Amino acid sequence: MTATKLGGPVTRARPVPERPEPRTRTTGLLVKIVLLGLTVAIAVWAAFPLIGGGHWAGLAVLAATTAGLLWLYVTPRHIPLKYLAPGTILLILFQVFPVLYTASTAFTNFGDGHRGSKQDAVVAIQTASVKQVPGSPQYALTVATTGDPATGPLILLVTDPATRRVSAGDADGLKPLDDVTVGSTGRVTAAGGYTVLTAGQAARRSAEIIALAVPTPGGAIRSSGLSRAYEGRAGRVYDQGCDCIRDTTTGRIWTADDDVGAFVAADGERLTQGWKVGVGLGNFARVLTEPAVAGPFLRTLVWNFAFAAGSTGGTFALGLLVAMALHSPRVRGRTAYRVLLVLPYAMPSFAMLLVWRDMFNTDFGLVNNLFGAHVDWFGGSASARFAVILVQLWLGYPYMFLVATGALQAIPRELAEAARIDGAGAWAGFRRITLPLLMVALTPLLISSFAFNFNNFNAIHLTTEGAPFPADNPATGATDLLITYTYRLAFGGGGAQYGFAAAISIFIFLLVAVVSAASFRRTRHLEEVHS
Repeated sequence: MTATKLGGPVTRARPVPERPEPRTRTTGLLVKIVLLGLTVAIAVWAAFPLIGGGHWAGLAVLAATTAGLLWLYVTPRHIPLKYLAPGTILLILFQVFPVLYTASTAFTNFGDGHRGSKQDAVVAIQTASVKQVPGSPQYALTVATTGDPATGPLILLVTDPATRRVSAGDADGLKPLDDVTVGSTGRVTAAGGYTVLTAGQAARRSAEIIALAVPTPGGAIRSSGLSRAYEGRAGRVYDQGCDCIRDTTTGRIWTADDDVGAFVAADGERLTQGWKVGVGLGNFARVLTEPAVAGPFLRTLVWNFAFAAGSTGGTFALGLLVAMALHSPRVRGRTAYRVLLVLPYAMPSFAMLLVWRDMFNTDFGLVNNLFGAHVDWFGGSASARFAVILVQLWLGYPYMFLVATGALQAIPRELAEAARIDGAGAWAGFRRITLPLLMVALTPLLISSFAFNFNNFNAIHLTTEGAPFPADNPATGATDLLITYTYRLAFGGGGAQYGFAAAISIFIFLLVAVVSAASFRRTRHLEEVHS
């Protein structure tokens, strides 16, 4: 700026703002157009499934979000919001929405046998009871798919021998086909939009073909070999008048119970196939009150806290001890020692967990061979728990060593020297000066480490898989954490219980949240004391 005096007050020339080069403005405009075009394209792509499924609320949210983004980035206003919007949307999609979906699932009976609607359950029950009876219609069968011949969804192309009409059937039902070529035997040789499987390809998927049933009004169409199909009659049919399933052979009746989402007989027997319903707080109450669940759950919870605290505290103590030992300038070769000590942290954890599992093997494991012992490490509760904590100690201490080394280097050496001048010994100086200053910096890291170990799925699943299991409860093992117990409930071989597993996930979330909140309050207190 320059100042001039023309017989009056001094005036200062205002700086002229620099304008961006035309080429730069053009490039920015093109980038904006491309990004907004991609946004619209993604929104259009996502709209079709929502329309097909009748999810009108989701479609409205999608349309409103897309319109808001277009308005935000076309107008020159609201500059801060332009930077916040992408992160906020990703936060909602990948954090908030999964949490809300999990919470909503926790209030339902969603799981194996209770996945769809009541109508889906009726169709499944009737289809599963189909039997071939005298006079059942017969069809020429061709097996096709809409994807890869080895893995794509199977489609049954059936030809009516009387009319030569061809229909395509899957688990959703039949639909007529026009663009087909039919051979002299009545089997389809080509069909528009479908890949006809050869005899060899169909033979390799024979089990899937036999299991596939195409529902029809009176029963279902099933394969009889790889070239013929029949339309059988359902042995169990739905009676809308009594809202029940009736067995046409025995006359037994299962009445619909909308509270449990299943068809229930008078003696309490339930049909396997049910439907999804809300159960309120039933899953949460089951965790706390059902004896077969509450006892193992509480034992697992206590061990979960012990594992997280032991893993976090043990790795911190060992890492800090090593960091203090190598912090002294009198130690020679500190760089080489630090490189060697960090090696466990540089290895892939999943591979190291599998290696440690083999090292604890009773017969040929390195641990037993090294000490000349024959300990069944994973056969007893105490030994298995000790083993997994020892593995965590080896895997986790390098991280604590690194962060403790960095925190120690940030503490002025003058403080330790002043303490020695005042007569404080090494232990007193560490306890009263070094450790409190370290805790101010490291407490947030310890909190995150505790939360990680509280849900450390790999540490248990890859070493013990939750074992050992008591004879009376094969679902909950001695080394199971709540996360591995939840995984077994949701994806175990005994049948998935997604609603119940979601309820336990909510418990885990609340427990970690409470512990973290209390720890952060303690951190603020330390900061106030040492500020």
